[in-house]
Amino acid sequence: MTELTESQHNAEFIVTEANGNLSRESVTILSGQNLQPGHILGKVSVGTATGAAVSGNTGNGTITAVSAGDTAKAGVYQIICIEPGTNLGTFSVENPDGVVIGRAIVGAAFAGEVNFTLNDGATDFVAGDRFTVTVAEGSGKYKEYNPANTDGSQVAVAILVNFADATAGDCAGVILARHAEVNKAELVWFTGASDPQKEAALRQLSSYDIVAR
Repeated sequence: MTELTESQHNAEFIVTEANGNLSRESVTILSGQNLQPGHILGKVSVGTATGAAVSGNTGNGTITAVSAGDTAKAGVYQIICIEPGTNLGTFSVENPDGVVIGRAIVGAAFAGEVNFTLNDGATDFVAGDRFTVTVAEGSGKYKEYNPANTDGSQVAVAILVNFADATAGDCAGVILARHAEVNKAELVWFTGASDPQKEAALRQLSSYDIVAR
């Protein structure tokens, strides 16, 4: 006799949720995925990063190797020379909220919310010379949560309610976004997810009042 395995049903993992549609949202699932109900999702909130020298700089050095880091925020990062020197220079790095997140040294790679290297030019930098790193907004689409991602989806923000086959292109999906209790045993994770990674994601979901038991 042929043995059949019943797959998970839409919303089967939900124990309780808020009245009406408060707990759910209709979203777009990013192409290239085939996801199941209960899949832990992240949101593509960060796009590519580009760097540029600000017009009017005295120093003619350059910025290269620019990329968004794991915790990058969409917006403009300011990189300002605070300690000039011969063939050198120290720059303060501010995130889009105006918070100083570190110091960059000419000739050394800077790594953090954004990554880049400042290069010396024929004319030395002076105090106040600036560069910017602009991090674009992400698509706002949803994809499988994975802490190895760098586009915002390394943070767990929702759980997929329905089947979503986006293999051939973006598709519609419904997510559990807030105020709910779910069955921990019926959640679906990326291949190879470790117990610490799962626990970290569940803590992130708890900030949206999604509790797994």
